[in-house]
Amino acid sequence: MSLPQPSSESRAVITGASSGIGEQLARQLAERGHSLILVARRIAKLEALAAELRDSYKVTVDLRPCDLADRKARKQFRDELAAADISILCNNAGFATFGKLANLDAEREREELELNAVAVQDLTLAVLPGMIQRKTGAILIVGSTSGHQPTPANATYAASKAFANSFAEALHSELHGTGVSCTLLAPGPTRTAFTEVAGVSKLDRLGPLWVSASSVAHAGIDGMARNKRIVIPGFVAQAQTVGGRYTPRSILLPVLKQVFSRLA
Repeated sequence: MSLPQPSSESRAVITGASSGIGEQLARQLAERGHSLILVARRIAKLEALAAELRDSYKVTVDLRPCDLADRKARKQFRDELAAADISILCNNAGFATFGKLANLDAEREREELELNAVAVQDLTLAVLPGMIQRKTGAILIVGSTSGHQPTPANATYAASKAFANSFAEALHSELHGTGVSCTLLAPGPTRTAFTEVAGVSKLDRLGPLWVSASSVAHAGIDGMARNKRIVIPGFVAQAQTVGGRYTPRSILLPVLKQVFSRLA
């Protein structure tokens, strides 16, 4: 299986496209000739990126400024996607919070779960029937190595990514033989604006261990093209996945609690 062929009618959708992995997914799909729908809250950044991609790759780039954590705003966008010819969906938008759950802003925690998990399912459900009917399509769900273990002081994020991880892997199996693919991209530490948004600049000290957003996006697109179930870019992320899946919780949880409590 390969990626759907670019066409003037179809679109590749990238959520969280204004920076980081999402921006790199947009650049690399445009380079392959795909016309795009870019989704994010920050319209100025989307406009600048869209202008560059149109000029460099001669593709159509449509913008959808939308807060995907807002159910009302998301419904309007979801309905648009359900009626469109969507060839590729990259569910990339998300953010993290750090700290003891009881001390965090409850509304922000709800928004995090809404964006990282509910919106992923919602947009996937919008495009999936059309993809199956056309017998072509590719879905990329950006989960995380954090989704492979419960993480004290990062509880909502890890739980939301556990949903994304499991959802993507299950859907990959369901779609066998339909002409549609679903790939889980589960990165570890990646150089993006993630730490700034999460308010944990201390994580930047781990910079030498991090991989670039460009390499993560490349691995994700390559994984889609090869119909891979899961893509884990980089040695550190692969080690985190093995440790998170197989280390006894009685050993793992105290270690993670100590590490993440220092970051919060």
